[in-house]
Amino acid sequence: QLNLVESGGGLVQPGDSLTLSCAASGSTFKDDAMGWFRQAPGKEREFVAAIMWNGGSTYYADSVKNRFKIFRDNAKNMVYLILLMNNLKPEDTAVYRCAVKTAGAEDYNYWGPGTQVTVSS
Repeated sequence: QLNLVESGGGLVQPGDSLTLSCAASGSTFKDDAMGWFRQAPGKEREFVAAIMWNGGSTYYADSVKNRFKIFRDNAKNMVYLILLMNNLKPEDTAVYRCAVKTAGAEDYNYWGPGTQVTVSS
């Protein structure tokens, strides 16, 4: 059974950095796309970043480009999806969720429960 669990959220000040991690198990994920999404209070969920199964292609929302970096770390029986977040802004405040789009799926079809990131002075 595919399982995703995020960690690393917290309260930081503007300009700080934070690293989110998503522990993914239950699959090799070698043919899947993996991504990060976020949802702020009163707003719709929005795409943040994604990495393709081969790790060679990455995609970012314009709002986080050049500040955030996504990469995956393949371990035995586990894949860690990492989101490095630099120069955080108050508008980055949201619940961040990792997600997987399995091979053949039309959209992301597995989701973690999320981790809260709050950027405030």
